[in-house]
Amino acid sequence: MRFRDVIVRPATADDVPRLTDIYNHYVLHTQATFDIEPFTAEQRREWFSHYSTGGRHRLLVADDDGFLCGYATSSPFRPRAAYATSIETSVYCDPDRLGVGVGTSLYGALFDQLASEDIHRAYAGIALPNDQSISLHERFGFVKVGVYTEVGRKFGRFWDVAWFEKRLM
Repeated sequence: MRFRDVIVRPATADDVPRLTDIYNHYVLHTQATFDIEPFTAEQRREWFSHYSTGGRHRLLVADDDGFLCGYATSSPFRPRAAYATSIETSVYCDPDRLGVGVGTSLYGALFDQLASEDIHRAYAGIALPNDQSISLHERFGFVKVGVYTEVGRKFGRFWDVAWFEKRLM
């Protein structure tokens, strides 16, 4: 699938080192994730193993002529059985590719692929402030449903997380 000069495709095991590099940028430099220690590619292989090319839980990458510039996931929202038709989505882009449509391309492809799945709601937790992420999610029909105040501590301070919801069926 091609969106805005990138090819969006399912991730492969060979992508894990690059996906780890992208994620570690956010671990080390932002509050976008509440992980506080960087990962090795080997540690992220366990994370990668939870995704497939079909079903509710997917991992897509944005490939710009061999350069992986971002990824999007749909993951279980919570582990209990009654939550099975809810997912949590996330998108991470190379910091040099923010604001140029990579996230839009990834989410466009992800939600296109998920349209035929038995998914009732998608959720996204966004550590505040993050105007770009909020804008992306709102463009895809997410609405803010609440805020957890001072729910995470990173970089010596507490952060709020806004929760957004998208109705899928």
